[in-house]
Amino acid sequence: MNPLGQNRGAYHGERTEIAALLREIRRVAPSAGWREEVLLPGTDREIVCFTRSHRVRSIREPVRLYVSAGMHGDEPAGPAALMRMFRLDLWPDTADLWVCPCLNPSGCAQTTRENDAGVDLNRDYRDPVTAEVRAHIEWLSRQPSFHGVVCLHEDWESGGFYCYELNPPGSETVAEAVVEAVREVCPIENAEVIDGRPATAPGIIRPNLDPASRPEWPEAFWMWHRSQGRSLTLEAPSDFPLPVRVQALVTATCKALERWSA
Repeated sequence: MNPLGQNRGAYHGERTEIAALLREIRRVAPSAGWREEVLLPGTDREIVCFTRSHRVRSIREPVRLYVSAGMHGDEPAGPAALMRMFRLDLWPDTADLWVCPCLNPSGCAQTTRENDAGVDLNRDYRDPVTAEVRAHIEWLSRQPSFHGVVCLHEDWESGGFYCYELNPPGSETVAEAVVEAVREVCPIENAEVIDGRPATAPGIIRPNLDPASRPEWPEAFWMWHRSQGRSLTLEAPSDFPLPVRVQALVTATCKALERWSA
């Protein structure tokens, strides 16, 4: 499987209709036990958040898992992957779940990385100035801490799938299992330096967790410093067809949630 070669200088791939995608999620979610809450209602930056309690009891307290997508509007595979997971109900029944399918509605509507004011929301979580990130942080602050976090992204420059893993010291890693699962779907990024950071294994980056090392915090960094739960940021290679990227993100997300909720 080879890249399409169409992303030169920016993302030039397929688009999705984010409003229709969110309508579909909102249509199918209630019948599967999901509850929704709307942030910034009535604006073009309206964010819809979904929660669901565990449906099958286990012998232990259910783990709390969080999944997000749509942070960058030129990365359509993330929201599309979550729509597929809602349609097919590919969520663990033994976990409590929190899901935000589209954190940047105005950017997704325009297929731009930034929101409609030109701000990269994934650099705004340390000292937030945007309405979207402020509303998201306020909502997160009302939720319990999470045992696992998955953030769905794409990289238009990458030749294969890769992920960032943030883990508390001594906790179980799931990145290797995720990468091996995705290997059946699309290539894995094997470069020694990925996205400007050294890879610790093929397709895996474990970045510096010192707050001083990141003057601009992404969502995953804020989430880790809030709860210090396990975190994966998934990066599908945007120069492959959209169905391939969607399946890569679905496969990776399902594998991580499965391992954390086992």
